[in-house]
Amino acid sequence: MFWDRIVDWFSDFRERSSVVKDFNLSARNFYIKGIAETLLEAKTTVGTLEYRHAFSKWMAGGFRIKALSGRALNRQELIDIGNIVLQNDELVRKLVALGWDTLEIHDDTGNIGLKWELKKFTKIGGHLK
Repeated sequence: MFWDRIVDWFSDFRERSSVVKDFNLSARNFYIKGIAETLLEAKTTVGTLEYRHAFSKWMAGGFRIKALSGRALNRQELIDIGNIVLQNDELVRKLVALGWDTLEIHDDTGNIGLKWELKKFTKIGGHLK
């Protein structure tokens, strides 16, 4: 029983790492091709305790995207980046299923950061409450 949990933990860890890696690779390719004006980079953070749900990973519930813009982004620009993620139903469901509970958007120079409770964007009728 104990070893099964360890194997599950490593499996989830690999899949979570793969999501971050794939996101970063796609974001980099979009930036290089000129499709995106800003280079984005994702990583896992602690998240927000108030946003936790049944599948949240302890001390690793935050999915942070940093916009490498070289300048402070305003609030609307951060919201726009967040909406790109939040409007992708499949990505949001994958993030929640893999234990992320918080979407965080930050720039690389300013002090403004925004966050969203991911389970509110799953569109599954509130079954995670």
